[in-house]
Amino acid sequence: MKTWAKQELAHADLGDARLNKRLGRIVEDLAAQPEASVPQASGDWAATKGAYNFWKSSRIEAGAIREAHYQSTIERACTYSTILAIQDTTDLNFSRHPATTGLGPLSSQPYLKGLKVHSVLIVTPDGVPLGLLDQQVWARELQPQLKAKQRRQRPLKEKESLRWLKGVVATELDLPEETTIVTIADREADIYDLFALERFENSHLLIRGTQNRRVDHELKYLNEVISQVKPCGELVVCVPRCDDHPARESTLTVRCSPVTIQPPRNRLRRSALKTVTLQVILAREENPPDGIEPIEWLLLTTLAVGCFEDAVQCIRWYCYRWLIERYHYVLKSGCRVEKLQLSTADRIERALATYCIVAWRLLWLTYEARMNPDAPCDMVLETHEWQALYCTIHNTPIPTAKTPSLRQAVRWIAQLGGFLARKHDGEPGVKTIWRGFRRLHDIAATWELLHSQPLTGKHSRSYG
Repeated sequence: MKTWAKQELAHADLGDARLNKRLGRIVEDLAAQPEASVPQASGDWAATKGAYNFWKSSRIEAGAIREAHYQSTIERACTYSTILAIQDTTDLNFSRHPATTGLGPLSSQPYLKGLKVHSVLIVTPDGVPLGLLDQQVWARELQPQLKAKQRRQRPLKEKESLRWLKGVVATELDLPEETTIVTIADREADIYDLFALERFENSHLLIRGTQNRRVDHELKYLNEVISQVKPCGELVVCVPRCDDHPARESTLTVRCSPVTIQPPRNRLRRSALKTVTLQVILAREENPPDGIEPIEWLLLTTLAVGCFEDAVQCIRWYCYRWLIERYHYVLKSGCRVEKLQLSTADRIERALATYCIVAWRLLWLTYEARMNPDAPCDMVLETHEWQALYCTIHNTPIPTAKTPSLRQAVRWIAQLGGFLARKHDGEPGVKTIWRGFRRLHDIAATWELLHSQPLTGKHSRSYG
């Protein structure tokens, strides 16, 4: 864990070598026990005070902390010809900390206070998270109530939806032109300004549609046009268990067609706005089981979709959007950032920038173990850590001589966190992994203490 933290933060530049070192120590401690409180993770009063003073310091910019992680993310991303840039927004709710200053309303209810966080998570085409490449954090200001028409006609720079465009621009500027970038977002990003944005040639969009837009077609509207297109094939997908409904297989009918969308009718100076040509993919479940809402995905993309296989690839890539939901889940439930009792929003943002690195690492480990199961576990664990892990799981004092695989080590960590590892249990989730890491930290520390050197002097005793 220490080796990893040092490598991840090799680009840290906080203006003082001591601050860089302190950041590394904080990340090490939090990553080893992500679910623990700051005092528990820090281990002693000096380290706890150091963490709180670090987040308190006005000399440190939250952006500088994130930038160190961004640079490592860029290095990993540049080894792929295509990467997925998944965007999403989440709320950090600090309503239970009324003394914290600098927060803003999270909704129309003014008693809900907190921060808005919009992140860009970089993911491989196979679904392994590589890290963050952009993050915007802000506190909303109380705004006068506007009518719907007034809200729509506000300039883009006054709208929160500008965050989607900023995320695209930041990704394009950070990655080389040899890397194809596919920005993925949910229905909240179905906005004309994003589709009309001038993008680099290597930059594409894959957005889930929600609006029945006007298009240049005799049928006039998007939903009517794509529904009358002849299906190009069928796709069978596995639907996981949800609520009272068991897991099942679903057959989706896939349609795809190019369309040209028109500018919104309510925009001022609409005649000066351009039309935008996109590829539309509709994946719909035609015959769902009784009582089950049918699956239907409408995807809008700038990628070339010339055949059924291209459409299936876009659908598969959009499925990875779920990863940023898991990332926010780890950040809030695993790292428990909403439990932080810090007095100002600035301090919270510095702590958030630190925890973001920890949350990504946990998510990366979960999916890396699935995609590269045969890799040696010493890529993430030090020797004494995997030896202590092996001996604990197997109830033996003697570790194996062969380094276990990454998949096996991650399953053992998850077992410490409550994963049962039965034959049909599948792979462990990130929740059992972060719980297991906390136990592993204590086990490995004890193991290292007992095996670092033999007992000598007044603590040894000879018999015979």
